[in-house]
Amino acid sequence: MSSARTSLGLPHRRRPPTRRRLVAAEAIAMTVVVVAVTLHSPTPVAPAQAQHSPGRGLPSTVRSPSFDWPLTPRPRVVRPFDPPTSPYGPGHRGVDLAAAPGQPVLAAAEGRIVHAGTVAGRGVVSIQHDGGLRTTYEPVRASPEDGVTPGTRVTGGERIGTVAGHHAGCPTVACLHWGVRRGEEYLDPLEFVPPAGPLRLKPWPDEASAGPS
Repeated sequence: MSSARTSLGLPHRRRPPTRRRLVAAEAIAMTVVVVAVTLHSPTPVAPAQAQHSPGRGLPSTVRSPSFDWPLTPRPRVVRPFDPPTSPYGPGHRGVDLAAAPGQPVLAAAEGRIVHAGTVAGRGVVSIQHDGGLRTTYEPVRASPEDGVTPGTRVTGGERIGTVAGHHAGCPTVACLHWGVRRGEEYLDPLEFVPPAGPLRLKPWPDEASAGPS
């Protein structure tokens, strides 16, 4: 029949597509769509995970404010931070810095004085800073005549009193106990101060023995 239609110059009659051909065409079309969507879809980015630094208690994704040392020149740390395992457990809730009696005590950063008085027989000054951090200094001799009163705003490095002398646990003639906390959580003050100093590279032993060239 087909050859007869051809000899007469008649157009071929197309056979209707079989079910198998229709299924194969649909599968190919779906594959093309999936590939196109995959190529044009943005790559998912995993959310940043908050990791905790040892002793800090603050997520690394949160930028922590920096503090200056409350004594100058840079003091020696004679007793490190030792956080308690429970709210009322034993520990050392700050650091002890070697000082001299009467040495000026400086605000570690700008903030507002929230306490200036005596606690358990020791002079204590507390400053509330931005970011919810609070620094505490003791034993400190502060006087209202010097403007060290609750509610007063101070700048970083401003004098807030003098070291009152020795306190329990201080291994030197006098210490300043310096504490930092956020809410009820005590933090290591050394995590907020600049490093000890610039990095100094030492020469290799061969270079040191060779001397200048």
